[in-house]
Amino acid sequence: MAESWTVLKVLQWTEGYFREREIAEPRLDAQVLLADQLGLDRVGLYVNFERPLSPQELAEFRQRVGRRVRHEPVQYILGRSEFWSLTLRVTPAVLIPRADTEVLVEEALARAPAAANLLDVGTGSGAIAIALAHELPAATVLAVDLSLEALAVAATNAQLNQVADRIVFQRGDLTELPAGPFDLIVSNPPYIPVGEIAALMPEVRDFEPHLALDGGADGLASVRHLARQAPSRLRPGGWLLVEIGVGQAEAAKELFLHAALAEVFARDDYAGIPRVVGGRKL
Repeated sequence: MAESWTVLKVLQWTEGYFREREIAEPRLDAQVLLADQLGLDRVGLYVNFERPLSPQELAEFRQRVGRRVRHEPVQYILGRSEFWSLTLRVTPAVLIPRADTEVLVEEALARAPAAANLLDVGTGSGAIAIALAHELPAATVLAVDLSLEALAVAATNAQLNQVADRIVFQRGDLTELPAGPFDLIVSNPPYIPVGEIAALMPEVRDFEPHLALDGGADGLASVRHLARQAPSRLRPGGWLLVEIGVGQAEAAKELFLHAALAEVFARDDYAGIPRVVGGRKL
């Protein structure tokens, strides 16, 4: 890319280069990365099509392009992601929040009392805990994760989104949950069968933390731990809500029923795939 290249020429070149390297969304990724590089939104790129990039801008953008063609996720390159209309800092220490997980937040909000005591297990970036605290100003949230690096990212995100005073971040393993009692336990746990991790797209397999992916032999190891402990950690009438992987709904529901949870259900995500399983303590 020569110094005289304009925004339009850089976008066209980058899109073509990404396409050759089989990047899934070459045009969108080129636009997002360049807009962020120049401090513009995507509309601003079109307004500034004829603006030439400086040598420094070109050099910095070239580094971003190099990272993306190695399949590093755009969110890690930018250092941020969007979830529930909130901006979150993300690093390779945390799973990138997905839109599918918003259905878990919706189900939690439909069931949580206004002044709920909530537990978020495997909080990662803090996305679920922060979304719930944002929507339930009278609630308190305990958010646990095994990774100290993830907890540091989550605490930063709570500060950025002005809910840090209502979330306690604590190191913890889902094999031994805090005592509670809680009105609601939510979790987006690891649910990829360990034998399938190697076949994941490289953006996930090579960059996102395996601690947040590995769900054991059948992907349901974490669900077993959560279902087993939920009855002793929930208040009567309290709910356990867990995100699950493709094809896991029926097995997860059986685990909830075996734990004597009632009103067990599965909720589809926006693509029509069962994504959340829930059950209530009697």
